[in-house]
Amino acid sequence: MKIYLASDHAGFHLKEKVKSFLERLNYTVEDLGALSFNEADDYPKIIVKAAKKVAKDKKTKGIVFGKSGTGEAIVANKIKGVRAVVGFSRENVELSREHNDCNILSLGAQFTDEHKAFLLTRAFLETEFSKEERHVRRIKQITEIEK
Repeated sequence: MKIYLASDHAGFHLKEKVKSFLERLNYTVEDLGALSFNEADDYPKIIVKAAKKVAKDKKTKGIVFGKSGTGEAIVANKIKGVRAVVGFSRENVELSREHNDCNILSLGAQFTDEHKAFLLTRAFLETEFSKEERHVRRIKQITEIEK
């Protein structure tokens, strides 16, 4: 599975750690930036790149990083076909996959240490969508709103 990564300066160092973690697990990773630490960068311009890639290819997922993860999730969710979640616990990430088929995980570096980031990343990538009728129906309703 291909994983797209994107971060602003506030999430840069955590992104680099998660990137190495994913590569050790043999995931194909494409880093869309920031490629270096730059306090003047703006997260919307960077995060949208990952969101568009994930929306275009349903077989991929994305992980985005920022200070809180909230702005990054907001940006990602502006793209049709993206269902991004701010990850704060293993349970919330697992439910976002099982019930909502979320395809982008947003992590806030201010609240997420390396160990927790690895835990949330694994939960995100290893939890499957349940495909239960009620969840499929609700995702179709979300898709209708996007039109």
